[in-house]
Amino acid sequence: MKDTKISDAELEILEVLWEAGEALNANEIRICLNEKRDWERTTVLTLIRRLLDKGVIAQEKREVYYYAPLVARSDYVKEETKSFVNKFFKGNAKNLAAALIEQEDLSREDIEELRAYFRDSFQ
Repeated sequence: MKDTKISDAELEILEVLWEAGEALNANEIRICLNEKRDWERTTVLTLIRRLLDKGVIAQEKREVYYYAPLVARSDYVKEETKSFVNKFFKGNAKNLAAALIEQEDLSREDIEELRAYFRDSFQ
């Protein structure tokens, strides 16, 4: 998974699979996506093929092909977060937090919740 770039469209396929919690076929994936997107079957199949080529999902032949993620959502988020922090904050998460506070993206309540989280996590 490391250094594998996932496009926003591919991520939507992964989100459907993660949320389902079980293998889905291409039609089931498309039905889930159609709540937000009106993608053609060929578009969904192209995105599935790309994810297969990247080794991010697995394919199992039943009556039709079923697809399941090979990476947990939490692991993907962890890698993407690390990459983001490295890219924009020179690997320093403290700089990310400072940027959020400086841009007023965190409310006083958010900051208090983070304090409590850190206090409880490191005791």
